[in-house]
Amino acid sequence: MKYYSRIAEEEIKQKLQASGALLIKGPKSCGKTETAKQFAGSILRVDQDEQVPIIMGINPGILLQGETPRLIDEWQEQPKLWNYVRHEVDDRKKKAQFILTGSSNPEEEIKLHSGAGRFTIVELQTMSWQEMGFSTGSVRLSNLMRGEAITYSNNSLSIELIVERMVKGGWPALLNTPMSEAVLLNRSYVDLLAEADMSRVSSVKRDPRKVRLLLRSIARNIATLVDNTTLEKDIRAIENSDLSRPTIIEYLDALSQLMIFEEQPAFNAHIRSSSALRKSPKRHFCDVSLAVAALKLDKKRLMNDLKYCGFLFESLVYHELKIYARAIDAEIFHYRDSSGLEIDAIIQQNDGVWAAFEVKLGIGMLDEAAGNLMKFYNLIDEKRKSKPASLNIITGTGMSYTRPDGINVISLASLGC
Repeated sequence: MKYYSRIAEEEIKQKLQASGALLIKGPKSCGKTETAKQFAGSILRVDQDEQVPIIMGINPGILLQGETPRLIDEWQEQPKLWNYVRHEVDDRKKKAQFILTGSSNPEEEIKLHSGAGRFTIVELQTMSWQEMGFSTGSVRLSNLMRGEAITYSNNSLSIELIVERMVKGGWPALLNTPMSEAVLLNRSYVDLLAEADMSRVSSVKRDPRKVRLLLRSIARNIATLVDNTTLEKDIRAIENSDLSRPTIIEYLDALSQLMIFEEQPAFNAHIRSSSALRKSPKRHFCDVSLAVAALKLDKKRLMNDLKYCGFLFESLVYHELKIYARAIDAEIFHYRDSSGLEIDAIIQQNDGVWAAFEVKLGIGMLDEAAGNLMKFYNLIDEKRKSKPASLNIITGTGMSYTRPDGINVISLASLGC
C-alpha cells in the first residue's frame, strides 16, 4: 500500500531528537504503524508475534534489542513494556531509542512514571484533506495566524464530493476504496468498537447495545454543546433505553481512552459584554465518518439532509484545523455566550496569538457568518485580550478570497498548515 506523507512527521523528528522514547498514539487504523515505520530501524509487532507473551515471562529485555529507533507496535497489549522501555532509556542514556505505537491512551499510573527526557508524545489523527491531496494547502493556517493576506484561488468543490469524503473519512486504508466498501468497513469499525474494543480497553464487559445507543446519540448531536444529561434524555426519547448518566460517563471515558471521542473546549475570552460565557465543550468523533457509520447513513440520505450535513462539515473542519494547529503548536477552542453568539473555532498559539473561524458548508450564509465574526471582534476587551490576527469563514464550496470588510473566505480545498 502506498504511503502518504503525514504532517506530523516533522513533530516526530523533533521529538525523537529530544527524547529516548516516543509514543505515537491515535485511534485504531489512523496510520500510526505505517508512519512510525518511516523512522524505525527495527520492528516488534506485539499483537502479532506469538512469542512475545512467552519472552515477557522469561526475559523481556530481549524484546527491546534491535536497530534503533526500535518500533514497538501496539505496546499496550503488554503494558509492562512501558516500564521496561523506561528503564532501558535510562540505562542507554541516548536519544531516539524507541518508538511506541498504540490505539489507546496509557493509564494514568503509567503516564506518571514516564519521566522528563524519557518519553515524548505525538498524537496522530486520521488523514487531513491536505495529506490526502484534496486540498492544495495554498491558504496556510500559519499565515492566517500572522494576519497575512490570502491569495485569491478557485478550488471549489461540489457538495456531492464533500459528502463523499465525509462518508469515507480520512482512514489511510480507505483512500482508494470504492464508496460502497468504505461504508461497510466504517460500519464494521463501529461494530468492533461496540462488541470488543470498549470492553477490552477498560477490562470491563460493556453492553454492545448501549455502546451503539451512545454512539448514535453523539452522532446526532455532533459539533454541538451537549452535556451528559442531554445525551441521556436524547437516548431515552429516541430509543426508550435505560442508559443512565453514570454509565454514559463511564462509556465516554472508555471512548476517550480509545481516542474515538473528542471534546473541543470553550475559549476563555475577555469580552465587554454582560452575556455569560458557555463553558461546555463541543463534542466530536475522531473522524466524522464514524458519525455517519453510527447512524447507518450513506451519501444519498445525507444529500437529502443538508442541515445535518452542515453539522458534519463543521466537525470535519474541526478535524482539519486541529491537525494544522498542532503543526504550529496551537490549540483549537470554540466560543458561545448566553446571548447565542457563537464562533465555531478559535485557534490560539502558546504566545497568545489567535484567530477566529466560522464554518459554513455553502456560500449562502457568508454574510451571517461575517456578522457573527464582526460582533465578536467588537466585544473583545483590548485591555485584557489582543485582537485576533485574522477573521475567517471556511466553506465547502466557492472561492478563497478576502472580503471588503477584511474577513477571509476560505474553501476547505485550499486550507492547509
